[in-house]
Amino acid sequence: MIAELQCVVLDCADPAGLARFYAAVLGGETDRPDERWALGDDWATVHTPAGPVLCFQRVAEYLPPLWPDPARPQQFHLDFAVPDLDGAHEQVVALGATVLDEGSGTRSWRVFADPAGHPFCLVRH
Repeated sequence: MIAELQCVVLDCADPAGLARFYAAVLGGETDRPDERWALGDDWATVHTPAGPVLCFQRVAEYLPPLWPDPARPQQFHLDFAVPDLDGAHEQVVALGATVLDEGSGTRSWRVFADPAGHPFCLVRH
């Protein structure tokens, strides 16, 4: 092993707002003091109960991905395991997520965009 994953950083226009969205989805603490980085208007974090820290950094003139348009690709996305796909679907939409692909109703996963436009999937676990 060469390295240990410290965090996943997402570019966005509103770091604090996106941190609140993901804290509501995953649980955890927003902007916990951490010697690895400084908090401020341009940087927010969520320390999730399951392990990885999600970080959000302000980018001037941020342009969100347009899934599945290759002109502005997603570059990566997050998958979240859920026991109740329909219930989780309703909850993330209520928090501000946008449905990108509901599938045919027979798939075990659905694609959404967070409030900043980053695609993520809810996957029935």
